[in-house]
Amino acid sequence: MSRLTPIKSLIIVLLVFFVAILIYVPKIYIRNNIYYVSKDINKLYAHYISLQEENKFLAQQLEDMKFKNQIIDSLLFNPFKEK
Repeated sequence: MSRLTPIKSLIIVLLVFFVAILIYVPKIYIRNNIYYVSKDINKLYAHYISLQEENKFLAQQLEDMKFKNQIIDSLLFNPFKEK
């Protein structure tokens, strides 16, 4: 049976440390990337929602303008007939 010398114990501790680093660094990297991607997705989704609301507003304005245009056209081309 071999004795555990200070050099061997240091090598074992360093080996365990590097194995732990190899396991946890990719995990931390992946979690960090997931966090930033989800932040970007939330930002883009909020922008998408605001653009949808603006689209509804512009569609309503377009309908109002079409309605006004139809009224003006009907008054210009079909004026009230005077008897």
